[in-house]
Amino acid sequence: QVQLVESGGGLAKAGDSLRLSCAASGRTFSNYAMGWFRQAPGKEREFVSSINWSVPSTSYAKSVKGRFTISIDNAKNTVYLQMNSLKPEDTAVYYCAARLMGQLKWDYWGQGTQVSVSS
Repeated sequence: QVQLVESGGGLAKAGDSLRLSCAASGRTFSNYAMGWFRQAPGKEREFVSSINWSVPSTSYAKSVKGRFTISIDNAKNTVYLQMNSLKPEDTAVYYCAARLMGQLKWDYWGQGTQVSVSS
């Protein structure tokens, strides 16, 4: 059974940094893309960033490009989202997700981790 478990959220001030982790288990993810999404109160869930597990290809939302960095530690089966220069508008629940490469639908989701940024 596939499990994606996020951690690393918390309280931060504007300008601070946080690193989110997503521990993946239950299958081999070499043919998968991993993504981070977020949902702020009263808003729809939005794409933040993605990375292919075996091919070093990344993608970022315009709102986080240059501030956030996604990476994978193959040995730990873990995906990271390094978030620098945090802004209050980054406040949201952050979700880790996985999908087969070449497929549009994100098949697996974590439970989410809260990030709150104060000004």
